[in-house]
Amino acid sequence: MRVLVVEDEARLSATLRDILTENNYQAAVAGDGVTGLDEAMSGIYDIVILDVMLPGMDGFEVVRKMRAENVKTPVLMLTARSETSDKVYGLDCGADYYLTKPFEMEEFLACVRALLRRPGDVRVDEIAFGDTRLNPANYLMLCHGRSIRLSATEFEVMRLLMLQKGAIIPKETLLLKVWGYDADVDESSVEVYISFLRKKLGRIRSGLEIRSIRRVGYHLQADGGEEADAV
Repeated sequence: MRVLVVEDEARLSATLRDILTENNYQAAVAGDGVTGLDEAMSGIYDIVILDVMLPGMDGFEVVRKMRAENVKTPVLMLTARSETSDKVYGLDCGADYYLTKPFEMEEFLACVRALLRRPGDVRVDEIAFGDTRLNPANYLMLCHGRSIRLSATEFEVMRLLMLQKGAIIPKETLLLKVWGYDADVDESSVEVYISFLRKKLGRIRSGLEIRSIRRVGYHLQADGGEEADAV
């Protein structure tokens, strides 16, 4: 499970990231509201941990903009405010639960587990583009009854490409979102995994093609010309 922590207090964000990692979550951190919103809108996270008081854009505005764009990722809001009116406002903006600081880590993890268990349309089980689907439950890529299993990294790269529905994704964005800010990798790693995915698309005879945009990045094109507009 991928978790986004949007928190400007460096010590707390580092603690939350470490706790989540120790409990087998993949955690990424954003230190301001604008960056947090950009990350949350990518759709790659299973849950967003969102502080209220943030530089650039407060947490209320972040979750409100997420919901306005139909991003249904569960949001756990964190705040030092204990007033009922603030909690009600956060929930009305689209948050799923509200945790007041200070809190125990056991309570925090229980909230994360509870939100990830919620049924319904909060989480997307499959991602589809063109004639091809991705199943997050078993890391399978499927097309017309044929399937092939992806590695975790292949899956994340392909998921990002499919979520963008043909829009161009820069190599730098793929590096940050798949490998993280601190990973010791470069653009050649992206090229290697794009090559792996092209071969696997061919094996299941998918109508998708990963197109390269020189010195920019990649996008998907489906049979029938379903692709990004020229830039």
